[in-house]
Amino acid sequence: MAAQFDKDYVLKSVEERGIRFVRFWFTDVLGFLKSFAVTDTELEGAFEEGMGFDGSSIDGFTRIQESDMVAFPDPSTFQLLPWRPQAGDGVGRMFCDILKPDGTPFEGDPRYALKRVLKKAAGLGYTMYVGPELEFFYFADSDGTEFLDQGGYFDLTPLDVASDLRRETVLTLEKLGIPVEYSHHEVAPSQHEIDLRYQDALTMADAVMTYRLTVKEVAYANGVYATFMPKPVQGMNGSGMHTHQSLFTKDGNAMFDANDPEGYNLSTIGKQYIAGLLKYAPEFCAITNPLINSYKRLIPGYEAPVYVSWARRNRSAMVRVPMYKPGKEAATRVELRSPDPSANPYLAFAVMLGAGLKGIEEGLELMPEASNNIFRMTETELEDAGIKLLPKDLGEAIELFEQSALMKDILGEHIHSFYVENKKAEWAEYISNVSQWELDRYLSII
Repeated sequence: MAAQFDKDYVLKSVEERGIRFVRFWFTDVLGFLKSFAVTDTELEGAFEEGMGFDGSSIDGFTRIQESDMVAFPDPSTFQLLPWRPQAGDGVGRMFCDILKPDGTPFEGDPRYALKRVLKKAAGLGYTMYVGPELEFFYFADSDGTEFLDQGGYFDLTPLDVASDLRRETVLTLEKLGIPVEYSHHEVAPSQHEIDLRYQDALTMADAVMTYRLTVKEVAYANGVYATFMPKPVQGMNGSGMHTHQSLFTKDGNAMFDANDPEGYNLSTIGKQYIAGLLKYAPEFCAITNPLINSYKRLIPGYEAPVYVSWARRNRSAMVRVPMYKPGKEAATRVELRSPDPSANPYLAFAVMLGAGLKGIEEGLELMPEASNNIFRMTETELEDAGIKLLPKDLGEAIELFEQSALMKDILGEHIHSFYVENKKAEWAEYISNVSQWELDRYLSII
């Protein structure tokens, strides 16, 4: 788990290592990393009083007449940036919590939104752990989709020319204090995956933001381009962010029950949590799959889930419960397979946890396991099994999200209303755009 540095450790490290600048990181509502640099001489004051900035220029923060925001660094997140000079001119970074000038938490800070849901879970005795699997593509540059290799799933050299890139990325992540479980080539050509070892949800959300930047920095340093775009190449698998999640109490894994009468080794809590994910997935899909392009990935025929269902072995289901191994009670978890890596991790983990907790609160009954290949089921079979579909596009997703009282409660009015407004504008722009596909299809024949 994350090292628990305090401000004295940070100040001492900055002085001893000759660090001149520390970057303060935070994210806007849409999940884009923001940063400004603080000099070593200002750092102690920043710990005490924060650093003020204009929030009106940050997406989802404030209007111009209420623009003052204050960034307070979290010393537990201090690390040196490995891609900057290390000898005497190193650059540190810390994630920040955003407060209003009166010292109260800012409702538009995604990190605070996650903290609020985690606090609710803690009040019920739960700690959430997550382990996301973020997929991405390497391309020759950002102007197109020229592959670096023609490798496939788990392929090694000579097909997988990006092995060294992945290796360098893993070593860089470890320098940043982010433990990695494994890395490998994914299904599509030039597609890759690096899996982070599970951690508590807040630490992991910080780690995901760091991971995405690290992958891009290492690629850039090696003259190529890395993208987390969900579906950059038509006809190929898209990139997902399968998210493994579990709840722990002081007594251990709350999702495990060796005496489960149905033989799943799932506790009632675990089943209700899954039922909450299933019930509310259509409502939180706009958060976990935030782009118009996200829904080009969520189509039948590839590995991405389309149907709201769960299973153990069946990877066509939206939620998978990895099979229990004797003696591995702590590993009992659920895997949500619908999210993609363009999501804001703070908001994504918040809505996942909020939906699961709501399932527990409502005592939801878990639907039957989907044992068949869902992609091959007829509409009648799907209806009989009570299996619904995820939203077909961002327009439908944002409509469900806007109408969701639970999403507004989880994220707060500020984030919820901004997100709806922003995504509605994005959708309106998209549906009014005349695409190259339309010109190719119709111009010469109509």
